[in-house]
Amino acid sequence: MTGAEYRLCDVALDCAFKTRDARVEREQALAIIDLLETNSFTPIGHDGGPYRLKIETVDGRLALHVTDCNGVHVVSHYLSLTPFRRLLKDYTRICESYYEAIRRLGPERLQAIDMGRRGIHDEAADLLRERLSAKVSIDKDTARRLFTLVYALLARNAEHRILSS
Repeated sequence: MTGAEYRLCDVALDCAFKTRDARVEREQALAIIDLLETNSFTPIGHDGGPYRLKIETVDGRLALHVTDCNGVHVVSHYLSLTPFRRLLKDYTRICESYYEAIRRLGPERLQAIDMGRRGIHDEAADLLRERLSAKVSIDKDTARRLFTLVYALLARNAEHRILSS
């Protein structure tokens, strides 16, 4: 088996919620494009993919459903959002600061905010890798892009107060 078989070939987010924020939609689209172009995704104990991933929220938890390319169920993993709460709030705030800085501040301030944003993003990606490790092994870049999708999913869902409370 080659490493290329342990990858995602399709990623979908629960579309029940639509955001009115074009920035979030753009971040989501870019994350999916980047993720499908390059990723490492290995369900523990499975013979190989490629895989399809659906991300949704179920009863206040994050649900990741993995099937093979033919739609055969491989694994579902449910994660509490509680460990991500602070990171998601911080990421939301720093993204807002970043977008505001693009409109009003100089490049020095923008660079400092972007460094902070990357730091939070890295920390969240590490936590996501850790929380998924019992079911799925992913590399850091894959985890970063998946965190972006988790953020986009929660930003789309107005009922999730995790991003604003």
